[in-house]
Amino acid sequence: MARAGQDLEQARLAFDRNVGGVARTDWRSDLPDLSTYLARQARAADVVVVGRSGTPDPEPGLLTVLPGPFVVEAGRPVLIAPPGMESLRVRRVVVAWKDTLEARRAVLHSLPFLEQSDQILLVVVGPAGDGEGLDDVAAYLSRHGLAVTPHRLGSDDAGAGEAILGFVARQNADLLVMGAPSIRECASGCSAASSGTSCRTIRSAA
Repeated sequence: MARAGQDLEQARLAFDRNVGGVARTDWRSDLPDLSTYLARQARAADVVVVGRSGTPDPEPGLLTVLPGPFVVEAGRPVLIAPPGMESLRVRRVVVAWKDTLEARRAVLHSLPFLEQSDQILLVVVGPAGDGEGLDDVAAYLSRHGLAVTPHRLGSDDAGAGEAILGFVARQNADLLVMGAPSIRECASGCSAASSGTSCRTIRSAA
């Protein structure tokens, strides 16, 4: 616990350095049950930014928030930053679409980011693509004045996450928008044993 307290103090100092001169900032912290504490603080946030550990990173410690379970608890849009990310540009955005409540909310909540983009690539995976309302969603985004192109990727559900990430890499996209994992998918904490498309994508997104 003493090491966690030291790490927390280092995080506070880094926060102070990076928000110097920025108005209306507030540092809040607590050690016990960090993920639940952060979820409570999210009630007053437009978006929550969390980091994702990389392969060489050490085992998660007391200050680690696992993105998979957190996106279910937050009740707010969550931006997951990959290792080494220092800034975000949103010129080209991939929106992974599946006609679910989570995906509908993701599209709605991501509009402030999408409105800054130059190009939106709307993607559906699998043989059921034609029944997922892809063209309806493309028309919806177009009515917001956005440049959007629908894409249908052939893959079964087992390879949906890999198909999406492959498409993101080929298109050199700056941002991936997708629905959060379901509670069922996150029951195991989006661990290596989790098979849901959203969980696999959260673990692997670069």
